[in-house]
Amino acid sequence: MPGKHLTKVVRHYLEFALILAAIFLPQFLAAQTNSVSDQPKFLGSQSCSASSCHDSAGEKSKQYTIWSTHDFHHARPYAALETARSERLAEVLKISNPAQSARCTVCHAPFATVPAERLGHDVAVTEGVSCESCNGPAENWIRSHTRTDYTHADRVASGMRNLHSLYVRANTCVACHQNIDPEIRAAGHPELIFELDGQSVTMPKHWNKDIDSPALFTWQTGQLVALREMSWELSREQTASEELKDRWNGLVWIVQTSLSSNVQPVLTFTPENLRATQASSDEIARDLADHAEQQKTNAPEWTRKVLLKLAASSPSFQDKSISAQVQARRAELLVLALDRLGGGINAYTNSAANQSLNKLFADAQSLPDFSPSQFANDLNTFHSSVAGFLETK
Repeated sequence: MPGKHLTKVVRHYLEFALILAAIFLPQFLAAQTNSVSDQPKFLGSQSCSASSCHDSAGEKSKQYTIWSTHDFHHARPYAALETARSERLAEVLKISNPAQSARCTVCHAPFATVPAERLGHDVAVTEGVSCESCNGPAENWIRSHTRTDYTHADRVASGMRNLHSLYVRANTCVACHQNIDPEIRAAGHPELIFELDGQSVTMPKHWNKDIDSPALFTWQTGQLVALREMSWELSREQTASEELKDRWNGLVWIVQTSLSSNVQPVLTFTPENLRATQASSDEIARDLADHAEQQKTNAPEWTRKVLLKLAASSPSFQDKSISAQVQARRAELLVLALDRLGGGINAYTNSAANQSLNKLFADAQSLPDFSPSQFANDLNTFHSSVAGFLETK
């Protein structure tokens, strides 16, 4: 049924394009209408920071304080555009001022891309990735979201983004944590790797821990969305770099290895495979997110099974038909997965497991120096150190 399959691929592509437009390119939506007056305004982080709201001393009301004083990556990314490093990047890219270029501000200062008519009086572009970058423009929900009789569904219906959903959360973050314009990357911008669970854990937590999903579901949803996003990026590149292809192959492998058999892209790099991978990854990510809450009780058992399977994957690194560059990309994703999944079930309580995991991190640290055979040997050691714990539970 090629026609049906193509329809599904197109549908997923359009849905994702709309998500990106709604989050990071509001002017795109404005361009499709004659007026932006019917679209909700962004009010700025100051609208959340009153002492009676999210800047009080209460344990559950310090969200603004935590974001503004501890979350440097999100509260102060605009400042990065004024550094000497950004100036050098801008020189190479022939950008006169990175702090005023949409190529840079789209992620470092999202409000810079919003039409002036949609910005409230207190909005400052310099506040970087702030409350509404994640929760959505506040005009329509700012007053009602404090009502005690309102459910989370009521708040979402009034315009607040549903960040309880792993799928929505991953889509909110991935665009600025995964792909970079190839020219910007070539100019020296650091490479980005999207890993939803690990990056969520390292963020200063300013949300209710009760909404957190098990590490396995968060990690898998993030990897699937990352694979979909990278497949989309590659599909629009006329001449994709070998580096990007290697990264895609690494993501394909980690997804195939960690899931049963639902995603079946192959290592052959073709437009057809990219489209199929994009569609299937998105579909499974949605399904995982939709059922994450109901499946919480199964998470520990499933985590042990996935972790054991990943820990036993050393034969993959002994396959001489796979290039060392692709193997290195597999390894950097694998060690992150082992760290997150094992941490989620307290698998590394003994020193042998910790030491062997640290050795794997060291093996994967330098891509040019990566040795597949050394990594395979150290992965066997790691497997031996955790197999007893994982198999007896």
